[in-house]
Amino acid sequence: MSAPSSAASPTAWQLSGFGDEVDPDPAVQAAVMLALGASHIEVRSAWGVNVSELTPEQVTELKGILDAKGLKVSAVASPIGKVDISLPVEHEVERLRRIISVARGLDTKYIRIFSFYRGETQTPEEIRDDVITRMRALAAEAESAGVVLLHENEKDIYGDTPERVLDIMESVGSPALRVAWDNANFVQVGVRPYTDGYAMLRPYLEYLQVKDAIMATGEVVPSGEGDGELDATIAALKADGYAGFASLEPHLAIQHELGGFSGPVAFGVAARAFATLAAKNGIELS
Repeated sequence: MSAPSSAASPTAWQLSGFGDEVDPDPAVQAAVMLALGASHIEVRSAWGVNVSELTPEQVTELKGILDAKGLKVSAVASPIGKVDISLPVEHEVERLRRIISVARGLDTKYIRIFSFYRGETQTPEEIRDDVITRMRALAAEAESAGVVLLHENEKDIYGDTPERVLDIMESVGSPALRVAWDNANFVQVGVRPYTDGYAMLRPYLEYLQVKDAIMATGEVVPSGEGDGELDATIAALKADGYAGFASLEPHLAIQHELGGFSGPVAFGVAARAFATLAAKNGIELS
């Protein structure tokens, strides 16, 4: 499958990024994001505290810092669903309720989630029904709250391949559950993102997380330096009329279960690499 050719007219995408990949201090996060030309920030943690554990007072303080800088929040990057499938349904539903209050406090409708880890001896097929039950419960909670859950295709969760992500979307069938597309994560499970998954998942794709990776090693690299087919993906999104967020999640220094870290310098490298691909495809970032 070849990527659609880009039209000459410019398209505007809203640039965001995971602030805690820059620094634990949200004031530093905001300053770097602004320096890179971003209008938004994605909040996974602040002052080293994960969004699932922020107090109402901390949320208010964080909102004040971002407001003062003129930055809006594109999404709350929650750890919902990044737990073992054996935990009861209500465990993550209750955590989601707390994170919904964080999202409201930060004035965003988007909350990133995942679709559960399995035990070492379990296959994806064996946990499938339990995953769908939990995702339906989470989506129902989101619908009633007026927020949208963005499922990220994280390595080793149920929804880490295009086929299983599609299974979740079709089986849950909720407007409150959509796809956060991550090229690098697909590469890390042996998938060619654009070739193998784009057409399948495009109807549900509502948010772009920006990182690239090398197929042979799984190493995360700046946009365009790996096997993530980012150029083709960006061109196709533009041709399809995508006008949403592009959120930088470089993971260039450290990767761990709850996220990653790059630091200001590496984050800047990642931002410039993506900006180059965006400009090549006639996309303006703001």
